Amino acid sequence: MTDGSAAWSEAPDGLVVTVRLTPRGGRDALDGIERLADGRAVLKARVRAAPTDGEANAALLSLFAKTLRLPSRAVTLVAGDTARIKRIKILGEARALAAALARVTGADAA
Repeated sequence: MTDGSAAWSEAPDGLVVTVRLTPRGGRDALDGIERLADGRAVLKARVRAAPTDGEANAALLSLFAKTLRLPSRAVTLVAGDTARIKRIKILGEARALAAALARVTGADAA
């Protein structure tokens, strides 16, 4: 497993991505893979939205949908509603989604 692929894992109906979100980040972007102090790999993301009333979470989901060219209903927040570390579920063919994320982030595809 490569560093990039450790930030996401296959699910029966898609992909689950671990994200470290920076709200009020100046722009909406996926910024690559980072290793946390505990060794976990996360996909770094930033959004312009503030972390109030779920605005940053909504912006994050929208960023994933737009980047991967998916309908917004295909991207959901499954954990970390109020935390900086979040888990996002993306519905679709897992290997194609993983390859698309690897291209976007510059990570090696598994």
